[in-house]
Amino acid sequence: MTTLVATPADAVAGIPDGATVMIGGFGTAGQPVELIEALIDSEVRDLTVVNNNAGNGDRGLAALIGERRVRKIICSFPRQTDSHRFDTEFRAGRIELELVAQGNLAERIRAAGAGIGAFFTPTGYGTPLADGKETREIGGRNYVLEYPIHADVALISAYAADQAGNLLYRKTARNFGPIMATAATMTVAQVRELRPLGGIDPEHVVTPGVFVDRVVPVHAQPEERP
Repeated sequence: MTTLVATPADAVAGIPDGATVMIGGFGTAGQPVELIEALIDSEVRDLTVVNNNAGNGDRGLAALIGERRVRKIICSFPRQTDSHRFDTEFRAGRIELELVAQGNLAERIRAAGAGIGAFFTPTGYGTPLADGKETREIGGRNYVLEYPIHADVALISAYAADQAGNLLYRKTARNFGPIMATAATMTVAQVRELRPLGGIDPEHVVTPGVFVDRVVPVHAQPEERP
């Protein structure tokens, strides 16, 4: 059953030190900033974070890294023009990086949610990303064995939820949220709108409420309405 909570602090309550946390978003699109800020306020530390990149600017994931709460990050794009928080921590040896090609990252998360034990992919074969991994030739092509990424918690952002926790996303803000919701022991979603049961067309539900444990509404931004 999905629990509706009043504040982001309530939504992240109980996340322990050392947890593996998936954080939705592609850059700033779909990043659950309010949940991340609540996580910072909770003073949890030694986290392993799974995200597409390693934070932008000084808010959200970048702030979590800057506060030295992240022990390891698993991502595809650790560096861009505004990734100075990650750069500082990585160059100082205070954060570990596991670099994963973006398609492999998405598939490893999806595999965790689908109960797939491992899969072979051609992406990364013959590069340092395949070092130490099992390889196999299949049908005349070389593949690398990759394993699922499971998480203790997924923090995601959606546009709307109903009382049962069914989620509706807005455009590209959808990105990693749906697959992360299936791959974590507990999924927490922040939403811009909370609707009554039946308030989301069943054909528009992307993440069924069975995958969502906690929902917290945050203040709607008029320019974000679909």
